[in-house]
Amino acid sequence: MYLYGASGHAKVIIDILKSNNIIIHKVFDDNDHITNLLGIEVSLPNREIESVKLPFILSIGNNKTREIIANRYLGLNYTNAIHSSSIIDETVTIKEGVVVMAGVVINSSVKIGRHSIVNTSATIDHDCILCDFVHISPNATLCGNVIIGKGSQVGAGAVIIQGVTIGQNVIIGAGSVVIDDVPDNVIVVGSPGKVIKEIY
Repeated sequence: MYLYGASGHAKVIIDILKSNNIIIHKVFDDNDHITNLLGIEVSLPNREIESVKLPFILSIGNNKTREIIANRYLGLNYTNAIHSSSIIDETVTIKEGVVVMAGVVINSSVKIGRHSIVNTSATIDHDCILCDFVHISPNATLCGNVIIGKGSQVGAGAVIIQGVTIGQNVIIGAGSVVIDDVPDNVIVVGSPGKVIKEIY
């Protein structure tokens, strides 16, 4: 297994892989000052990365950066990292590059798009749809039939009630309770959640 991104997020992914007895061969990162992460070699991406045939995970927490890297290296053998303690219903559909962390519960008929993150102890109920490059932060709760648009992040401890649609490139603040649909490119905070800013 190879990782791209030597951040704190990568440390958690390393823990996920270790929980599944998967060996990490190397981490790539654009910062040439980082040479080691938890005892694993870190090097700059070079021609070597294009020839890697082993499974690959983008270990980058920021949605936009993760999308940029994914589009730069379309030919890599992207796989998923799913913690052994997570509970995922057999009807769940998970595309490539997805990371599911410890304590997560994902219920029936959920669909998770490419390179999305479901962080520690988040819960996703039935029939939710997470588009590509989404990040569901620790302890967030999505009730049934929620849609999260591409590139959006649901903050730690936030709650999205059933049937709500969150647009693309949205940030839901930590602890917010969202009871209405949210348009694209905004920041929402509070209980009930209100739009406080547009994102350009």
